[in-house]
Amino acid sequence: MGEFKIIFFGTPDFAVNSLNAINSKFTVDYVVTTPDKRSGRGQKIHESEIKKYAINNNISFLQPDDLKDSIFIEKIKDIKPDLMIVVAFKKLPSELISIPKFGTINLHASLLPEYRGAAPINWCIINGETKTGVTTFFINEDIDQGDILLQKDIKINDDDDFESLYLKLSNLGAELLVNTIKGVTTKKIKSFKQEKNNEYNLAPKLTSENTRIDWNLSVQKIISKIKGLSPRPGAWTMIKNGDDEIRMKILKAKEKMDYNSNKKNGNIVTENGELLIINSSGITNCVIIQLENKRKMHAKELINGFKFHKNSYVY
Repeated sequence: MGEFKIIFFGTPDFAVNSLNAINSKFTVDYVVTTPDKRSGRGQKIHESEIKKYAINNNISFLQPDDLKDSIFIEKIKDIKPDLMIVVAFKKLPSELISIPKFGTINLHASLLPEYRGAAPINWCIINGETKTGVTTFFINEDIDQGDILLQKDIKINDDDDFESLYLKLSNLGAELLVNTIKGVTTKKIKSFKQEKNNEYNLAPKLTSENTRIDWNLSVQKIISKIKGLSPRPGAWTMIKNGDDEIRMKILKAKEKMDYNSNKKNGNIVTENGELLIINSSGITNCVIIQLENKRKMHAKELINGFKFHKNSYVY
């Protein structure tokens, strides 16, 4: 295969597997990632995982503050890329998309057109799906709506949470991108348009509001939500414990079977080292939790060191 120039756009660890796979099979000429950020105690400077990879592998990198900046766009034009690859990055302006000879390709962590949006891995678990996958497609001006190149599906297991599925899809996506690049540059792949209707599930950005647990849902849906948000950002609820109101994340839970209680919906029961939350459809057994500003812990550890009032409840 002849030499061609590739620019890779990405930021989080999800994109590192893709960059590594592509750089192992081809040559990545430039990486574009987000500027360094100050965060945490002491406001230390943090570099993106993609920047760290670029430095360790001697790949030139760019960190534009503004993707529409004319100097940055001219720099990309001067590189004369044959192909641009985008994984877990912000929306590119049309001036950039049209530069490469073979086009600009995105990897999305769902089987498009299902779960278009910012958080596809979370939402497919939250919604109780049994299958998901990865898609490569040509980027256009509409988010996640370009012509599809390749797709690969994967089963969602009962014990999968966001973290485990994230890792699986990161690996699967890397493999799919390599095959996509081979197919596009040799013109052996024919893209096809996405179906157009309004019945597909979406994957909107996660917020404090949509990550809060609704205790009126069935236990199965509550547990799916917990799995889909674990370990980050974490499904959360408020505890009313006497006069105190405490925010708590639930990071792992299971249904408690064969248990009868005369408590009201939302009441907390602590019994035999278990933290149980009563629900009209059943009992949620909280296994791993995290109180606000505290470390995560097993529920048994919390029960041993925290006094729950008789009529404590979640809301």
